[in-house]
Amino acid sequence: MTFVEISTETLNALYKSSDKIVHPPPPEGRVLNLTFMRRRLELDALRGLMLVWMTLTHLPTPISAYTYQPIGFVSSAEGFIFLSALFTGLIYLRTALRDGYSQMSRRLWARMLRLYGYHALLIGLAFLILPRIAAGTNRPGLHNLLDFYFLVGPKRAALDAAFLVYRPPLLDILPMYVCFLGITPVALMLARRIGWRPILATSFAIWLIAQFGFRQIFYDWTTHAFGVRIPLNETGAFDMWAWQFMWLMGLWCGVRWANDDLPVGNWVKRFTVPAAVVAAAFLGVRYALNYGFELGAFEPAFDKWHFGVARIINFAAVGVLLVRFQRFWKPIGIRPLVFMGQASLQVFCAHLPFCFLGLAIMGEKPMLAGWEQVALPVLTLATLVLVAWKVAEGKGKAKRRPIPQTLSPAST
Repeated sequence: MTFVEISTETLNALYKSSDKIVHPPPPEGRVLNLTFMRRRLELDALRGLMLVWMTLTHLPTPISAYTYQPIGFVSSAEGFIFLSALFTGLIYLRTALRDGYSQMSRRLWARMLRLYGYHALLIGLAFLILPRIAAGTNRPGLHNLLDFYFLVGPKRAALDAAFLVYRPPLLDILPMYVCFLGITPVALMLARRIGWRPILATSFAIWLIAQFGFRQIFYDWTTHAFGVRIPLNETGAFDMWAWQFMWLMGLWCGVRWANDDLPVGNWVKRFTVPAAVVAAAFLGVRYALNYGFELGAFEPAFDKWHFGVARIINFAAVGVLLVRFQRFWKPIGIRPLVFMGQASLQVFCAHLPFCFLGLAIMGEKPMLAGWEQVALPVLTLATLVLVAWKVAEGKGKAKRRPIPQTLSPAST
């Protein structure tokens, strides 16, 4: 992020040029403070790292046992959802301030429809190809992936999937993402009128009732009122009533960042020591589970799918430490990870066919072994980097555009 003061004359000259910075031009005689938001490449790289982490966890290889929650009760899903919401708030609030809230809404809903198109494409490919492989051979991994499909048939399964009701395993994150993008314009416009406190308070209240089984209550009501006939476990592993809190928190942080009002430096200095203690404690509990330790009555607090309170605390503690010691992980901002983070949607979609391929190759074995357990991750990651590179090349991101020298911004 950089900050400059610029006179009206210079600003009007810039406005008349091909690269418009402010719309509309400022009144005469004013001196404006402009915040030029430049994407932090290390954050893009961090999101790319989350995708690599998620991919290695989803592939049916022995390495998934080591990549599943290696730093405590935090998974790649939390980081991916939060960073996606952060960038959404940052980018689309700037759009709203520059082009108006109606234009922002149109662009967000256009992105939502594009995301829905990716989901429909993946569902179509999965329903056309995977059932033939699963039904013709003994591959329980693929068969379990499409239990409901085999139970009700292709037409009913396709219809339910089109309405985002049926969400098979591995294909349940995109529908949640679609729904979150759908509520984002409403949240941003509402925040403009009433502020963020009522929105976040309502979001927290929804998360809280989700911890006491609201998803089941809502499911029972829809089955009675609308005749929905699909098992609850086939509607996706993630409880959206709980996970919306993570999305809205990330969105709020992105909006505050866009307004140059995100004092994370002050926050992390205050909570570094408590965060280190909490993160270390959760890390110890996480690995104690491998040696017979049981959570007992506290297990719901650590539940991933309902986004239990312990996971929120653990995520916040890890986030504080990442920000406090960011100089140590800034070197991850290498091109492959940056491009993967900037093309996160396409990269995420590209990793799923390789997960299906792994389940097909695995057959009746519990996990891939031999040369396959090495070849599949290498082939998958190489393809993901290639996809990210092509997307960046197509958008003109392979070569960053320099900031005009006439502005001489001072970095903060």
